Amino acid sequence: MLDKTPATRRIPLVIATVAIGGLAGFAALYGLGLSRSPSGDPSCRSAVATAQKIAPLAHGEVAALTMASAPLKLPDLAFEDADGKPKKLSDFRGKTLLVNLWATWCVPCRKEMPALDELQGKLSGPNFEVVAINIDTRDSEKPKTFLKEANLTRLGYFNDKKAKVFQDLKAIGRALGMPTSVLVDPQGCEIATIAGPAEWASEDALKLIRAATGKAAASL
Repeated sequence: MLDKTPATRRIPLVIATVAIGGLAGFAALYGLGLSRSPSGDPSCRSAVATAQKIAPLAHGEVAALTMASAPLKLPDLAFEDADGKPKKLSDFRGKTLLVNLWATWCVPCRKEMPALDELQGKLSGPNFEVVAINIDTRDSEKPKTFLKEANLTRLGYFNDKKAKVFQDLKAIGRALGMPTSVLVDPQGCEIATIAGPAEWASEDALKLIRAATGKAAASL
């Protein structure tokens, strides 16, 4: 039996049928994913607990910090030290770290470096270290000269001439621009991340990092 419905009336019906089918397919493909939270790396659950604990301290000069909401172990970033010897993030296991990516062509990075140097001077030790990794890819002497001329002597010098550390963090959504800093727990797990500079030598930052290392009583 022939369908005698005028063609002009059948077109909206066809569009509606396709739309409904498309929505059903979308729900079938993505519904389960939306209803489930990623479990992440079980070894990093304590880092999320730390993030929740120190979250009330993320204000003032460190208000832009984003606290970890799911367990995430960072890639084992590879770079070099001042002597050109290979280093990895895992070499610092057992310490809470502030991993910072910087470059001399990045104006906010250069402005942030004195505060990072001061933070390293105030809190570095068996439980904490600033790991500032330079990603200049052309002149390897330029960042060293910058640190020397600015009298930034307390930071260790680390660099990655291929800037792969940036790509590795970008791949997990933790490097969107420069500078980028990640607060990392002793097991290599994310506690918090910030895209952009911060006043790391401020009292706000010092309180937060002391609380993250568990070395100071903080009023949370």
